Amino acid sequence: MGSRKRNRGRSIDGLLLLNKPGGETSNRSLQRVKRLFDANKAGHTGSLDPLATGLLPICFGEATKFTQFLLNANKTYSTDARLGVVTDSGDSDGQVLERQPVPADLDEPALLEVLSQFQGEISQVPSMFSALKHNGQPLYKLARQGIEVERKSRLITIHSIALQSLQDDSFEMEVHCSKGTYIRTLVEDVGQAIGCGAHVTRLHRLSSGLFSIDDSCSIDEIEALVAEGGMEAVDRLLLPIHTMVADWPKVVVGSRSTYGLKHGQPVAFDASLGGLEIKGNAVERVQIWSVGEGAEEVFLGVGELHEGVSIVPKRLIQTET
Repeated sequence: MGSRKRNRGRSIDGLLLLNKPGGETSNRSLQRVKRLFDANKAGHTGSLDPLATGLLPICFGEATKFTQFLLNANKTYSTDARLGVVTDSGDSDGQVLERQPVPADLDEPALLEVLSQFQGEISQVPSMFSALKHNGQPLYKLARQGIEVERKSRLITIHSIALQSLQDDSFEMEVHCSKGTYIRTLVEDVGQAIGCGAHVTRLHRLSSGLFSIDDSCSIDEIEALVAEGGMEAVDRLLLPIHTMVADWPKVVVGSRSTYGLKHGQPVAFDASLGGLEIKGNAVERVQIWSVGEGAEEVFLGVGELHEGVSIVPKRLIQTET
């Protein structure tokens, strides 16, 4: 009989806002950070391409139960695109497939007109160089073998596109978009609409949900903190788990309800007493807090508030409360 693999490292909980470096996969960055924190459990909240840099939220311990909420969050990206060159991957890491002249009359008004066609809800076909899976295999692995499979188009939302600059054969833009948006595909589609093709040369994630790149740290900074102050120093970088759902309505329950919720049972709750307005038969996602004898509120997890009268637990963290 094979021995069971044990988790090694510290049991820590929280969220780290990492500024991912370019030139490595998101998983490689995750593993480096996990080792630096000596953590036994960690996961990231949405891959960035090896070429890409920027915000990569990393969850430790109990926070991994909530990764889906950041995976589903809106994102903001800054990107540079090269016009007139099409690559197989849609970015500068790929092989050049064709070159076409950039239209001589392409100026900012003309480009803005093209970009406006992509704002709002649009249909997008994911790239073969994405992490989506086909029969259990990531598409990018199939693409590197020269295999192409049919991908279904899906609806995404481009909330805004801001043109930052336009040069002779390149432009820079900032995109605020819904989950599931592939910037490389967006750039390819924009290039096709212009008539000369395009690919991504730089991609930087600026935000994910409530979180901004301005509050992130680099792997180099983490390494320096470990060297100077050890685990105590780097642990101060971690955000509490509840910050991942800080924009959800908050409900506070007592010890009896806490017991029921922890055992997977719906509990009665009067939304009006909690200052929440529930319309009709609405189901509202809520963050759940418990208050004990000491009157200190402790984050329990998330659930659903049904019709303003009962809470159904969905994802709870392990607490001593």
